[in-house]
Amino acid sequence: MDPLSEVLSLLKLRSYVSGGFDANGDWAVQFGAHDGIKFHAVLRGECWVWVEGVPEPVKVSEGECFLLARGKPFRLASDLAVEPVDVRTLLPQAQDGRIVTYNGGGKFLSIGGYFTLADGQAADLLLSMLPPLVHVREEPNRATLRWCVERMRQELSDVQPGDFIVAQQLATLVLVEALRLHLSNERRESVGWLFALSDKRMRAAIAAMHASPGRRWTVQTMAEQAAMSRTTFALRFKETVGLSPMEYLTRWRMMLAADRLTHSRDSVSEVSLALGYESEKSFSTAFKRMMNCSPRQYSRQRNAGTTDTDGAAQPQ
Repeated sequence: MDPLSEVLSLLKLRSYVSGGFDANGDWAVQFGAHDGIKFHAVLRGECWVWVEGVPEPVKVSEGECFLLARGKPFRLASDLAVEPVDVRTLLPQAQDGRIVTYNGGGKFLSIGGYFTLADGQAADLLLSMLPPLVHVREEPNRATLRWCVERMRQELSDVQPGDFIVAQQLATLVLVEALRLHLSNERRESVGWLFALSDKRMRAAIAAMHASPGRRWTVQTMAEQAAMSRTTFALRFKETVGLSPMEYLTRWRMMLAADRLTHSRDSVSEVSLALGYESEKSFSTAFKRMMNCSPRQYSRQRNAGTTDTDGAAQPQ
C-alpha cells in the first residue's frame, strides 16, 4: 500500500454525499463550521466561494471542485453582495443525498458532501498539509475527476437500487483524485510529507518506513532506500517533509500505535516491540511526548468509548 493510501486507511475515512444544489437568479448560502473535510463540485454555471480567514474569495467554474479542510464557516454565492440564507433553512426541502432546487433552478448546479475522519495524529497529518480551501481547476487531463462527479450527479438524480452507496464510494474517489491533483499543482512550492510523495527518492524512503515501521532504522538505512548519501538525504528530507527522517518515523510509529491501541487487543508491550522499540519504557516515553498521555491511559480512554475533555489524550 502506498503512503497516501495508508494514511487515508488510518483515518477510517467515511464519505457522505449530502446532496446537490440547483439554483437560478441571484443567490447566496451560508454554511457554519464543520468537522472533517467538505467538498463541492460544480457541474453547471459558476459560483464564488468565501471561507472565513481566507483573504480572497475564489470563483469556481463548471467542471471544477474544491475541498474545505479546516472546518471554517464558508459561503457559496452567485454574487457575494447578495444577503445569504442559512443552509439549515434549505435542509427541510432535501432528502438525504438528493438535489435541492432554489429559485426554480437551471442556471447553477453543484454536488456536495463531506468526509469524517478518525481523531488524532492521522487526521492532523493530513489536514495540516492542506490549506483551508483547495481549488481544483478544470484541465483537459482531469477526465477521472469529471467522470466521478458526473456519475455522482446521475446517482443523485435517478433513483436506483444501491444509488446511495454508489454515490458514497464515488465521493471517496473524488477526494483521492483531488488530493492527487493538488499534490501535482503545489509540489514545487509546498513543504510536507504529502508533497514529498511527488519526489521519487523521498517517496521511496517514506514508503519503506511505512512498510516496515518496526525495522531498526537509521538515517543511513533510510538514505539507502532513496539511493542517496546520508548527509544529502537528511538535508533533502528535512527540506521537503519539514521534519527530520527520525522525527517523521517516530510520528508514523505513534500513529500506528494509537490505531492498534484503539482497534486491537495487543498489549502495550506487543505494540512497542512491533514498532521497533527495545523496551516498553522507551516506547511509552515517545508516545507520551506526542500524545500527552501514556499508552495505557490512551488505550483505556479509547476502549471505554470516551473522549478526553481535559486535553490529556490530544496530540500536539
